[in-house]
Parts: sequence; structure tokens; C-alpha cells
Amino acid sequence: MCKKIGKVYLIPNLLGDSSLEVLPAQVENVVRQLTYFVVENEKSARKFIKRISPDKVQASLQIAVIDKHNHTTDLLSFLAPCFEGNDIGILSEAGCPGIADPGAEVVRVAHKKGIKVIPLIGPSSLLLAMMASGLNGQSFAFNGYLPIDKQERKRTIKSLERKALEGQAQLFIETPYRNMGLFNDLLDTLQLNLLLCIAADITLPTETILTYPIGQWRKTPIDLQKRPTIFIIGS
Repeated sequence: MCKKIGKVYLIPNLLGDSSLEVLPAQVENVVRQLTYFVVENEKSARKFIKRISPDKVQASLQIAVIDKHNHTTDLLSFLAPCFEGNDIGILSEAGCPGIADPGAEVVRVAHKKGIKVIPLIGPSSLLLAMMASGLNGQSFAFNGYLPIDKQERKRTIKSLERKALEGQAQLFIETPYRNMGLFNDLLDTLQLNLLLCIAADITLPTETILTYPIGQWRKTPIDLQKRPTIFIIGS
């Protein structure tokens, strides 16, 4: 008789201190059923689980933490409960697991070991920004963080500009406290007619999503300091 293998659920998180209304009921139902979780930060994960399922006994939770800076971690160990017949949930710090998120490495191992992976619907800042940008949703690429070095960053921005002018929208992010530095670099480097979408605080009460040509952005004041922001350029 074959031993039951547990499943891996990919559990979306809120994009900041937003309302639980942005999460479908399925997420709450799955969280309520699970005991084993793989997370980036135990404290914030417990806070989210308590908020979404207040009756869940915190002491019963079995939480494993992914250290995204430690590349020697035994990823298979995160999936050990599955081989004992238990389902696990991979929970992102914000948004959807596996998208710009270290949980993707655990998911890859799950596929390799034949473990069923079930993604749950939830807010993705990248897709929500792309949806609202008005830029090319048929062809786009996420580039993560741009280089910190000034000259290298300028070369990267010009390279992304070429791709954007060829028709592929280019998405990227920055550490929130450096947002204004990146924003000013974009204004100094990009062609005046290129379109730039700024999507900040997505799903929060302070949400701002605007798409203007660079020339117009040069005359438009905006404060992005310490606000989670998606930058998109396109033509």
C-alpha cells in the first residue's frame, strides 16, 4: 500500500496592513486546516495566521523558516512533513509565494519529488501593477532590483529602455527607502516620451498608480519614500 504524500499549498499574504477582503475565503479555509508552514519570518507569519484564523492555537503550529541568505540550506527538509502524510503551506512575507520569493526553491524541490503543488489566489503586486499600468500585458519582464552602483545602474536602465522601446514592458523594484533615488535616476536617464508607471502601496488606502511619459513625470511631484513600489517602463 502506497503511503499518502502531503500537498504543498502556496499561501498568498497581504501587501502590507490592508483589509483581509483582498484574500478569498479559500485562503482562510486552507490556513485553518494546516499545522505545518514554511515562512520567511516566523513572527510576521504567526501574526498573519492569527489574523486570518484567530481560533487557531499558536502553540500547535510547526513553522520552518527559509533563510534566503543561506544557500547551503537542505531544502528537502522543509518538505519532510509531506512524506509523513501532512500538507504544508508556504507563506510569503507579502503577496504570492514563489514570485520574487525564496519559496520558489522549495517548490522546485517539491516538483522534483513528485509532491503536488497547489497555488492559491491572492494579491500579487507585480500583476496588479501590470494590470493597472496600461502597458503591454502581452509581453513583459520582471527584473528584480537594479544595480546600486551609479554607472552600472545607468547602463542597466538604458538596456531596459531599449527592450521597452521594442515593445516589452519592463518591471523592477527598489528597497523602499531608496525609491526616490531610483525615481530620479529614471527621470535623468530615460527618453522623454517613454512611459513610466509608478504603482505604490498597492491594495492599501494610500494606493497610487499613475502612468505618464518621463517628460510629464519631471513636472509631477510624488513622494515614494518608504512606500513599496513597482516601477514599469514601456512604450
